[in-house]
Amino acid sequence: MQKKDSFLVNRLKSVGYAFKGMLILIKTEASIKIQLCIAIVVTIAGFYFEISKTEWLVQIIMIGLVMSIEGVNTAIEYIADFIHPDQHPKIGLIKDVAAGAVFIASIVAVIIAGIIYLPKIL
Repeated sequence: MQKKDSFLVNRLKSVGYAFKGMLILIKTEASIKIQLCIAIVVTIAGFYFEISKTEWLVQIIMIGLVMSIEGVNTAIEYIADFIHPDQHPKIGLIKDVAAGAVFIASIVAVIIAGIIYLPKIL
């Protein structure tokens, strides 16, 4: 019988797997690379325009939300391609819905960025 790892060891392993997944996303997915660049630009803009603590919180939440949903979308695409490598209308629908979720989060992020930065720019 194999000895079970402790709770702490299991949590550390989980964090390691999550970190590995994040690196895979950043290294392999063009959309995450673009979103990471946008995140860096708005972070620099936040320092430049000295946005408020509340604006920072909203901005950080939106960066995390968009990038997280993009990661979920990528996972859905991978599993859909694994299950059915050939083109299939239902798989296409599943991928479109997942991409639509990223699109919604991205549009909201752009609106929030406009609310934060347009008054400062104008």
